[in-house]
Amino acid sequence: MISQLENLPDGVVGFEASGKISAEDYRDTVLPALTRAARAGEVRFLLVVRDFDGMSGGALWEDLKVGIEHLRAWKRVALVTDIEWMTHVTSLFGWMTPGETKSFPLAARDEALAWVTG
Repeated sequence: MISQLENLPDGVVGFEASGKISAEDYRDTVLPALTRAARAGEVRFLLVVRDFDGMSGGALWEDLKVGIEHLRAWKRVALVTDIEWMTHVTSLFGWMTPGETKSFPLAARDEALAWVTG
């Protein structure tokens, strides 16, 4: 499940993900918010992941489409999680993501928000 974070600074789109992520999560929650952000200029993306039980095949496809459709708009992506393998994957493959990427532990959520905003 993905839910949109409220009360973020202008220009920042944020979500909290938990459990199993579905294609509907992307289509109904993430994609509309990212489309609005991309139209406004840059995408500054904050993702908080407390627990993760995988993604459906449709969710993987939606994730790829989200990145590609707004390729030039991505500015910064902050991943906030204590899930070690996600942090490692981000550091290994972050260079493939458009814009800058950086991982933060859950305890540093405010620092992540300041970084993604800056």
